[in-house]
Amino acid sequence: MQIWLGDCQGVLPTLDPVDLVLTDPPYGINGGSGLGEKRGHGKYTGAFPDTTEYIQSVIVPIIRQMIESVPCVVLTPGNKNFIFYPQPASFGVFYQPAAVGLQTFGNVDAQPIFYYGKNQSGRVFGTPCSYQLTEHSLGYGHPCEKPPKIWAKLLSNISKPGHLVLDPFMGSGTTLVVAKQLGRKAIGIEIEEKYCEIAARRLQQEILPLQVKPQPTLEQMS
Repeated sequence: MQIWLGDCQGVLPTLDPVDLVLTDPPYGINGGSGLGEKRGHGKYTGAFPDTTEYIQSVIVPIIRQMIESVPCVVLTPGNKNFIFYPQPASFGVFYQPAAVGLQTFGNVDAQPIFYYGKNQSGRVFGTPCSYQLTEHSLGYGHPCEKPPKIWAKLLSNISKPGHLVLDPFMGSGTTLVVAKQLGRKAIGIEIEEKYCEIAARRLQQEILPLQVKPQPTLEQMS
């Protein structure tokens, strides 16, 4: 397991090829309104502006680059800005029957899942693209932390044991934790030191061989 502290734009060119990407990128909801904003969603610690403009100009180009270079990319783009991403090969949702977020016409009861490339598990028939989500996150301090059990189900359906998984927007480390539990290898990149520390603590609790690396310098990249 590896954790990189830094901007993934600087780290990605230094990495060896991976088998797949599973990630939950920023949602672009800072400056919004409504119940979701009042509950604290989107309030990161300030390393980047979580705005629609940032999603379009920075996050989407990173995702496009990975779609072109990685056999499988799966991500949860959020509801507000998913229209800016490339058209996926397959589409699913996390259905949340007890959701309390509000939209103009009613509750926010589903979160989209975008699939690009080819399923690396080798299975297609019988593999769900959507999941019912009734599990809560574990409360490690990230505003958009993914619940581990459902995230593990998703990863197990798109990969095989031994595969190397990349999460370029690692957050509090859920992708790395479930990857280890499933017998996968993983690399996480996170721009915020606070969340890297949380992820490292979670992984240490799992008794993992863990490497924490700083962002490469310009000299190392040249």
